[in-house]
Amino acid sequence: MNPHSDDSLAEDPGQARRLGLVHAFVLDGQGGARALSREQLADIELAEQESLWLHWDRGHPFAQRWLREDSGLNEFACDLLLEENTRPRLVDLQNNELLLFLRGLNLNPGADPEDMVSLRIFVSAKRVISLRLRSAHATQEVIARLQQGTGPRTSSELILYLALSMTDRIESVVLQLAEQVDAQEDAQDQDEHFTPDHQQMLVVRRRAAGLRRFLAPQRDIYGQLARHRQPWFVEDDTDYWNELNNQLTRYLEELDLTRERVSLVLESENRRLNAHMNKVMYRFGIITCIFLPMSFLTGLLGINVGGIPGGDSSLGFLIACVIIALVAVIQVVLFRRLRWL
Repeated sequence: MNPHSDDSLAEDPGQARRLGLVHAFVLDGQGGARALSREQLADIELAEQESLWLHWDRGHPFAQRWLREDSGLNEFACDLLLEENTRPRLVDLQNNELLLFLRGLNLNPGADPEDMVSLRIFVSAKRVISLRLRSAHATQEVIARLQQGTGPRTSSELILYLALSMTDRIESVVLQLAEQVDAQEDAQDQDEHFTPDHQQMLVVRRRAAGLRRFLAPQRDIYGQLARHRQPWFVEDDTDYWNELNNQLTRYLEELDLTRERVSLVLESENRRLNAHMNKVMYRFGIITCIFLPMSFLTGLLGINVGGIPGGDSSLGFLIACVIIALVAVIQVVLFRRLRWL
């Protein structure tokens, strides 16, 4: 079978779903692979340069049963791989074996990117067992490279390719969040009366926090893989793990900056609203101070009792108006001297 042929990598989707086996490949050590059926797993024999990759749907009962009964993994490893909820982590096992739990963006239709998909991986020198619950685009990209003959050659390169694919897609979402904040900041700088979109800013902050929750421990995993080299690693693998660590560090810094900028945008809007409210209340207080004495005088002169000064004079109303106007003028002059106006 030609390892570079598209037919050699084809799987019957219906059969795979029924059995819980999504993909099964033997890496030929040259960048290509050949596909396997479930029936071939029991009798598979690997050449010196070959490695086995099995990709399972961990929600399928057959996949769970195969993992516990036929995979050769101990109960501890199986329990971790089938755990309901987990976070990015790296677990060292005996015989230079690893458990690797990664998170990637959820790019399935109708899903939020921050609702990240989980990829759980057991890896040794010659074998990789990966489990997913929801479809991960990273595995499709690796399969496409295998079809072209430019895919991973060993098990160590396979997990590196998966990590690279899952990490590269994060940049577009991080930049998109930053651009949304940029647009709000620019509009705010150009128009002091601009009102930011509070709902959009809250969504940006929520997404940034959701991404950071999983990317921070994943960055630490890449750092551990760069520092603690396994015997079966390819020579330059540690350099790539270190680069992935630096790449995620940049994304995390950008996410932290985005969250801080969102807070500044909302804080600036709150300051503007508070300043506007203070001006309104200040003007209202001034108006009250002006009209309160005049209201008192008009109320006093409006009392329906005898003996009010000027009540019998034809000039009484005019005199009262002059007194009220004089009081208003004195108040305005006094407020200006006090710099209240």
